[in-house]
Order: sequence, then structure tokens, then C-alpha cells
Amino acid sequence: RAVPKEEQHSIDLVEKNYVYGDTKQEVNVYVKMFTNSPFLVCMDLARSREEVIDPKYLWIGPDGKNLEGQMYVNLTETGKLMVMGFKESMSGAYTCTLSHKILETTTQEERVVFEAYKFMVYAYREADHAYQVFVRFTTRECELAANGQFFEELKKILNNIISDLTCHIIESSYKCHSIKRPKQGLLHELFVSFQVNPFAPGWEEVCHQVPYDCEDATNMRVQEARERIGEFFNKQTYALKHEFQTVPTIHYVDNSFSVTHIDSCRPGFGKNDITHKNCASCCVVCEPGTYSPNNEVTCQICTRPRVKKYGARSC
Repeated sequence: RAVPKEEQHSIDLVEKNYVYGDTKQEVNVYVKMFTNSPFLVCMDLARSREEVIDPKYLWIGPDGKNLEGQMYVNLTETGKLMVMGFKESMSGAYTCTLSHKILETTTQEERVVFEAYKFMVYAYREADHAYQVFVRFTTRECELAANGQFFEELKKILNNIISDLTCHIIESSYKCHSIKRPKQGLLHELFVSFQVNPFAPGWEEVCHQVPYDCEDATNMRVQEARERIGEFFNKQTYALKHEFQTVPTIHYVDNSFSVTHIDSCRPGFGKNDITHKNCASCCVVCEPGTYSPNNEVTCQICTRPRVKKYGARSC
């Protein structure tokens, strides 16, 4: 993901995996963890379409050192820079100075011109997904001992449905409410809520099989879990209509299943749709002076910013 602050010049450039500089402003570039960055071009688009005489390129990394000869970069002779196997610590400002000559045709004089380009390159990860589920069941009365037993049983069943995906049900709870509907007597319903979460014990081992894009694998698993649970509640509706002679005391309220999507970021990463509006759904590495100790989605500001590094988990 690479987009200059205003807008992308033209989409075919991104396809070619090139990001052009801009002398007027820094260009934000987002690189997925453990992948290679696009090529950062030490020219703006207009300059790249002209003839350039005796170009020389000087690339400086976030640590202030010359990038030439560094193991983790690919620097071409035409001044394009690729950063390989991107990690949090590689985030920061990459600046390039282009010097080239201008020949005056009449006087045969040579002038050397310098142009500076700045790229702010940030590591990002996909957000981790979980799902918050709400569902309702009719019951005979709120003081029924069977309500609690039913709730425990429901959790077991749901966990069984998704356990092979190393997903589990967390933060589950229920409340019983009495409800008066128009033209009906008093009804009692259990309002059940729980989260479908992809980090059941053993999830790390599953991740080690795909070390780089663990989030992608985890997100696919939790989505599958969400679909299975949706399917389970759909079947309840069918069963109530077709399979029971007498309706059970506690039964599913038709169409009461609803799901909301919750995102979380790994420690050291957070979302910020103002600073990183071109990567608003990404978990972007926390900037120096901020940190994220847990799986929340925001980087918090350090009270005494001693942190000079990207991706801090504490101050």
C-alpha cells in the first residue's frame, strides 16, 4: 500500500510496484510485515519521464546511515530502493538526494542540481478479527434453574462446533428479561452474548506452519467459525418448525442471531485513520513516543516519551 498524501498519481504505477517521490511533500508507504517494500523511486513522476544527465543517488535510512551496501536493501543503479523482509524496526524516514547536471546548450556550461525526496515507510499488519454474537431464547420464567444449565450446555455445543479451528467462545454472558409485546401477555427471554475468538489454546502451533501471514490464517479460521455458528442457529429455526411435536421450554427466537465485527491489533501496532488514512483498516506500527501493550487497536501516548523506536510495547 503506497499512496502519496493527496492521491495516487495513476494506479498502473502501483501495479508495477513503484512509488515515486514528491519534492513538495513526504510520501507515506505502508509495507506488510515480513514482505518486501515496493521500489521507492528517487524521482518524481515528471522527472522520471525526462532525460536526466549524470544522475547520482544518495539514500539515507531511518538510522541516518547510508543505505548503500546494507544487507536488507536492494538498490538499483537507477536509484530505486527496495527494503526487504520488512520489520517494525525498519519503519521511519527514508530520504534520497538526487543530483544531476543541467547542460546549457549555448554556453556549454554545466550546473549541478539537487532534489530531495522523503518517504515515510511504516510496517503494518492486518487486524485480527473476532466476532461479537447476540442471540435470544424464549424461556418459561427468569428464575428457572434450567436457564443457567441451558446456557452452559449452549457454550459447550458452540465450542465443539469450532474447536478444530482453534477458535473458542469467550466473554459469554446472558441476562433474562421479561418482555411485554403489543396484544400479548408477558414473555421471558434470555439475551445471550459471546465472542467468537481465534486464539484458543494451541493457536500458536497452527500459526508456526505459516509464520509470515499468521493474521491471514487466523482471520480465515475465525470467519469459518462465525459461519458455522450462524449455520447452527439457522438450523434451530428449522428444527423448531419441523422436528418438535412440543416446543421445548427454552428455544431459539427466530432471526435473533446478530453479529458485529471486532478488530484488534498485535502489541506494538494500532489503527489511526487520521494519521494513516490510506491504510485506515491496517494495524500500523506505533510511532516513536507511543506504545501499545496489548491487543487494543490504539497506540497510546507515552507520558514521558523515552521511546525512540517504532513498535513499542511499553514506554
